Amino acid sequence: MKTKQISMNSKIMSLTFFLIVFSLLVAGIFVLGNIMKTKEKELGTEAMLIARTVGKLPEIREQLDSNNSFEKKSATINQTVEGIRVINKADYIVVLDMQHRRLSHPVKSMIGQTSNTVDENAAFVEHYYISKAKGEVGNVVRAFVPVMSEEHKQVGVVIVGYSLPTVFEIIKSIQNEIIIATMLSLFFGAWGAWVLGRHMKKQMFGLEPHEIARLYVERTETFNAMHEGIIAIDKENTVTIFNKKARQILGVEGDDFIGKKIYHILPDTRLPEILDYNEPVYNKELFINQHSIMSNRVPIEVNNKTVGAIAIFQDRTEVNKLAEELTGVQEFVQALRIQNHEHKNKMHTVAGLLQLGHYDQALAYIVKVKEQQDDITNFLDERIKNQNISGLLLSKINHGKELGIEVEIDMNSQLSYLPESLAFNDFVILLGNLIENAFDALLNVEREEKHVLISIDQDEHTLSILVEDNGAGIPNDKLEQIFQNGFTTKAQKNHGIGLYLIDGIVKKGNGTIEVSSTPGEGTSFFITFYL
Repeated sequence: MKTKQISMNSKIMSLTFFLIVFSLLVAGIFVLGNIMKTKEKELGTEAMLIARTVGKLPEIREQLDSNNSFEKKSATINQTVEGIRVINKADYIVVLDMQHRRLSHPVKSMIGQTSNTVDENAAFVEHYYISKAKGEVGNVVRAFVPVMSEEHKQVGVVIVGYSLPTVFEIIKSIQNEIIIATMLSLFFGAWGAWVLGRHMKKQMFGLEPHEIARLYVERTETFNAMHEGIIAIDKENTVTIFNKKARQILGVEGDDFIGKKIYHILPDTRLPEILDYNEPVYNKELFINQHSIMSNRVPIEVNNKTVGAIAIFQDRTEVNKLAEELTGVQEFVQALRIQNHEHKNKMHTVAGLLQLGHYDQALAYIVKVKEQQDDITNFLDERIKNQNISGLLLSKINHGKELGIEVEIDMNSQLSYLPESLAFNDFVILLGNLIENAFDALLNVEREEKHVLISIDQDEHTLSILVEDNGAGIPNDKLEQIFQNGFTTKAQKNHGIGLYLIDGIVKKGNGTIEVSSTPGEGTSFFITFYL
């Protein structure tokens, strides 16, 4: 059977009532203790004052020092002392002679008896003091004063006693104050607890703590179930969300990332930049922890105030691998299409020579074509270690022939591996767009020789790419704008993105790009990546 959850208001009010009652109880114990100590001190002082007064009365001293009979002494002293006792509300005033016999006492039967109280002995050697003792009616505070004659000789002792009030008597004496204080404390405590509970519940959108806990668990599991990586930080760069997919994509180990600084988990993260600039960044490809990711980073705003930032990203590693395969296939298909078209032309040439009976020329033509094809194929196999890029270059060479453009690859070119921050697809986009831009620059140029030079040079520290053409060139006033998204000098649609993509790839690989162009003579793009 499911138990009913206690509301937050009920919990707060119950706890408040408990704390108030407990506090009043503890405070009451200390207050009662102080009251009893104060009362004891007051009664002791009053008892000492009365005892000194009685001990200095002339008739008391004269009777104690006289040779009168015990009965006469007792009658005179008891009559005097009883009047003083009644006026001062003392429980008893006892006068003892030097033989410890009682000369006065509220109970007449006690007069004449010898007192054997242990703590009275010091008074018979001229000591003044106050003591506390257990009496027949409870605790009693007593003052002991020696009685001295005119010749300064001790002739007796005066004992004044007051009964100390019990705890219940003290409580009864201040019961009205206790009731009022308790009622006021409980009332204002209940009111404060109700206001606090209402305010807290309002801040928590009317939800109970167990409902918030359930939502937190559900939210966490929802984030963990997503296929995208999700990381969120607050304005102090502290991680608030780090789901399982994010840990898997970025290759970080551990489970308890919440509450840690994002720099301690991902030193090369770009998420805090969103807090600095307060601007979202969409569809940005980043290279973090040896992973290529596509991310959307957005500031988190509450009541028009930025309180954090969130990154939602996907791992593009598998996508890039698929793109490499698809791009390679497309380039080979394009190369085969062009080779097929060129092969038909060559076959027609050979067939024509054979029909005309020029057998030697036909043979020489076949040998020449084979040698040219072998030269470029062997070169690409030996110097360019990536077969897909070899296919791309071969495709562009053949495509150039179709367009009447000679594509030359520097015979010193070589490519062994790509920078870690660049995927194959990035390199294909970069190199392919540079060559296509060179073709476009040559299409509308009336020139006998149209030429494109490609050079790829690599050593231990750098990778350099040069694509140069003798086409139309770029006007000097346009050079600063060519890398802007959508900028183009062509009249056709769907242009103006190639150089923008190239610039993004160069920045991603921490490279540099130099453009040199002379209108009417040609353009060269020189890109350098530092390995």
